Amino acid sequence: MAALAALAVTSLACAESAFTPTRMDGGAGSAIAIAHWQIQSSAKAQQSGAEVSSAGFSARDWYTVSGRATVMAGLLENGQYGDVFYGDNLRAVEEPDSSGNLFVIPWWYRTEFALIKGARETRTLLRINGIISSADVWLNGHLVAEQATVAGAYPVHEFDVTRWVHAGSNTLALRVRPADPRTSLSIGWVDWNPTPPDNNMGPWRGVDIVRTGPVQIRFPQVTSTLSLPDLAHAALAVKVQARNLDKSTHDATITGVVAGVLLRRTIHLAPGETQTVSFSPKSDPSLDLNHPQVWWPVGMGAHPLYSLQMEAAVDDAISDRASATFGIRSVSSHLTQQGYQQFVINGKPVLIRGAGWAPDIFLRDDPKRMEAEFSYIVNLGLNNIRSEGKLEDARFYDLADRDGIMILAGWECCDKWESWAKTGGEPWDASDEKVAAASMASEARLLRNHPSVIGFLIGSDNAPPAGIAKIYLNTLRAEDWSLPIIAAASDQATAETGPSGMKMAGPYDWVPPAYWYADQLGGAFGFDSEVSAGASIPPLDDLIRMLSPQELEALWKFPQARQFHASAAWSIFATIEPFDTALSKRYGSPKSLADYVAKSQLENYDNVRAQFEAHNARMDAVRPSTGVIYWMLNNAWPSLHWHLYDYFLNPAGAYFGAKKANEPVHIQYSYDTREIMLVNHTLDGEHALQAIIRVRSLDGGVSYERRLQNIDLAGNAARALATLPALAGLSRAYFIELELASANGQPISRNVYWLSTQTDELDWAHSNWYLTPVTRYADLTPLQSLPTATSEVRATMRHEGAEDITTVTLTVPPSSRAVALFQHVSIKRSEGGELMLPILWSDNDVTLWPGESLTLTAHSATPSAATPVVEVSGWNVPTRSVPVAVASRTP
Repeated sequence: MAALAALAVTSLACAESAFTPTRMDGGAGSAIAIAHWQIQSSAKAQQSGAEVSSAGFSARDWYTVSGRATVMAGLLENGQYGDVFYGDNLRAVEEPDSSGNLFVIPWWYRTEFALIKGARETRTLLRINGIISSADVWLNGHLVAEQATVAGAYPVHEFDVTRWVHAGSNTLALRVRPADPRTSLSIGWVDWNPTPPDNNMGPWRGVDIVRTGPVQIRFPQVTSTLSLPDLAHAALAVKVQARNLDKSTHDATITGVVAGVLLRRTIHLAPGETQTVSFSPKSDPSLDLNHPQVWWPVGMGAHPLYSLQMEAAVDDAISDRASATFGIRSVSSHLTQQGYQQFVINGKPVLIRGAGWAPDIFLRDDPKRMEAEFSYIVNLGLNNIRSEGKLEDARFYDLADRDGIMILAGWECCDKWESWAKTGGEPWDASDEKVAAASMASEARLLRNHPSVIGFLIGSDNAPPAGIAKIYLNTLRAEDWSLPIIAAASDQATAETGPSGMKMAGPYDWVPPAYWYADQLGGAFGFDSEVSAGASIPPLDDLIRMLSPQELEALWKFPQARQFHASAAWSIFATIEPFDTALSKRYGSPKSLADYVAKSQLENYDNVRAQFEAHNARMDAVRPSTGVIYWMLNNAWPSLHWHLYDYFLNPAGAYFGAKKANEPVHIQYSYDTREIMLVNHTLDGEHALQAIIRVRSLDGGVSYERRLQNIDLAGNAARALATLPALAGLSRAYFIELELASANGQPISRNVYWLSTQTDELDWAHSNWYLTPVTRYADLTPLQSLPTATSEVRATMRHEGAEDITTVTLTVPPSSRAVALFQHVSIKRSEGGELMLPILWSDNDVTLWPGESLTLTAHSATPSAATPVVEVSGWNVPTRSVPVAVASRTP
């Protein structure tokens, strides 16, 4: 907090900044997003909406912010609070100023937009894509809508404002009401991170200016019925809504092109009338496609997309345009014999391997970051994202469509969205139900064309009561929703949807790797909707960026200390004591912060790998695993909990453990049965594979070796390859080394485990909703006695297109005294410079024995002007830096 002492939290005056009005040059069928706003607290701007939305109003001392900025995001854009991500600086923002809390009163959003001449010849619409929590809307001195109408984070509101606009400059103002997720259907954060001081108030999804003729077309939709199992035919059904905005009758000709098929229909619209215009193989036989290009999830096939383009014409003039992108695929789900959800894509059952999505804590819009995060998801080998509320806009789903990432979307828990589930909680009133229905309708229209979306969870921790479930179901049906509708992410049901087929039995805090192979609670059976071993410790450089010296010291010295960056302050997860205790018991008490981080990366890798591998192993079991959602994928802000990569996009132990487990074709060890398993997540069978199984003592000596050849592995399947025998004479800590190669010897999968002859033992009887206690810990402390190993490093870089591709070869010479355990490779832009991030590695955190060599590749999108440096560190390998030999770049 000391770092914020000099900030003027009690004064929000800011220097005048340049403001450029949004310019709408397009004619009928065009839309443009408001690019910038000017914002100010109503405590300072006490004028009426008529005055604020008038052309002569002075906003000289207001803040200029981007088009989708919440209040807090806008203040950060204007440099008001410095680095709120460091230490406990965010607490200073939460403290009231001399006039009270800044965020419990309305804020004004004001902007100007210019219309070209002809504003009266076309119609102008105002589209508000969601407001947290509600707003009064004013335009050129006129009240367009009151906050009771414009409410909710997700409903899209569209207003015909033609009578109030004119050619030239127009002024729009929103009086945004304070947000509180406990009392409004907005966005809450539970225990993921601290609550944003403003509760995310503002037009978080933006506002658009829309131009159309007398007949508007909207909500274009394409559904496909795919023939199974041959995938040889697809019947397309196309719908679009046409509405007459005029007070006079119009004939409109609706035309379109979809998958190369021409569509045409003429309709008659009475004043103010709305019609749904439909096309199907019955009316247009060409919509029955032969040999369609089928969309598959990542790893199972390609992800081709089709487009729909539509126009409405009145009196031979274009009145409006609409478009959509879609994919042809089949999605269904059913309950297994044990009652769990099994998703089936294009006739093939699929093991859902996903993680929970978190947007930025201040809901800041960053297209480049989102693009980078999707590249990480693909690199991790995941095939799914679960969104628990905090649902994103079309760009998110476009990226998922492109990359083949399936999306399970749904509402969130623990605030107004599930207030009816709390003991003594408040039921919803009629206005809540209205917002909920509008939210469901808007999200259905946004999601239904995207092939990546495979279902919607109408409840999170709790299934909605009958009346609310009916609202959701009726709304989805009205919007032609064709995908699975799931009661909740927990093991609950509604009369309308039946059982959820999901389980939410924990854990959320540390458990040993062997936990995941159990046959109870969060073990690998059924569909785990959110589950992980809790703490995920960022690399040392990032810890220094996010924690104060006092917090850093507490992190490795005092496990019971509450950490502001662990979870919400009130939460049981505000300490990471279970993780720290296990770390000390299993690997030895930390000797320093660096030692703590090194041990944490080893632990995170091992545990995350085991979670995914256990579900891999059971995908074909009698009691099968059908899905696992790691909690979570990413963080809303720098955190010590729940992520596969940290807020700074720096991949570390958890990331590479998940990446290893989710290889397309993979070899793995089972903690429960000692079986060596082969897993194939692709649809293509593998033949004549070769495998090597080795058990090594701590000194690297081989205690057991078995070579197998001519191995067949079916597609979309797992099989047991062999079982390790009980071995006498092993060192207390030992290694298992697994290799899988093709018939011609090309490496496919390589996997190394560090284990103890003293296994972890769990106290299942005393489990709670977030962890299972451990009565005995595995003893991996002998790893501390490994002698120093030698690792040689060679690195080269070449430039291809927009990428730098770095090749790093690690070699442990035969003369080295020991295994080189857990070598981590990173690239810096220059000696002592910043890390090259984001970055996509072929593999990392690798272990090599004397005489072994391994080549890794890394793709980075940002070329470095200086000479990059590769830095290699390891458990028992001294850190060293090696300049990268850079090939000359072609222009």
